[in-house]
Amino acid sequence: ARATRRQGRVPAVIYGNGQAPTNISLDPLELNKALHRTGFFASLVDLKLDKGNQLVLPRDVQFHPVTDNPIHVDFMRVGSDTVLTVAVPVQFLNDTTCPGIKRGGVLNIVRHEIEVTCRADNIPNKLVADLAAMDIGDSLHISAIALPEGVKPTIARDFTVATIVAPTIQSEAEDKPAAAAAEGAAAPGAEGADAAKKPDAKKPEGKKD
Repeated sequence: ARATRRQGRVPAVIYGNGQAPTNISLDPLELNKALHRTGFFASLVDLKLDKGNQLVLPRDVQFHPVTDNPIHVDFMRVGSDTVLTVAVPVQFLNDTTCPGIKRGGVLNIVRHEIEVTCRADNIPNKLVADLAAMDIGDSLHISAIALPEGVKPTIARDFTVATIVAPTIQSEAEDKPAAAAAEGAAAPGAEGADAAKKPDAKKPEGKKD
């Protein structure tokens, strides 16, 4: 692996499907392009090898602790009938135009990805969650998301994917009147306190006989 890195490439391994592990190396530019695509770990990759192409699924990437560059990748061999567990990203539609957001609500995303089981040839690129009818206080559950045939969540219950909650922070414009009112209420008391602290004026003493 160190020799591969000295050559400017990224070491990787292919395993699974009843075959011995195969060590390979990757072009770092091509790898970085793939890593920046949405759903990297849920996308099948067709690797071009010396002995022909190999269909694989990315399973793990190790990064350098200082430079954050990829230094090793694990791929799993798959066939068309291989059943996998993958995390699929969720795309939210109408997240800026639904009634709850228009009324000042805030979108609280509980799950950016959903873990599902499916065949290798049936991995969805994304799961679409439509928020068009959601208002403040509403929750969107997994049952409201259409899943492709043969794709099932790993969690059996009807779990929450996102909610729209009421805003909890007042705007600066709302805070100013309250602050002004508080200052006005405090002013008379402050003046009274200052007056109480002032010493009484001394009366001139009479002349002695």
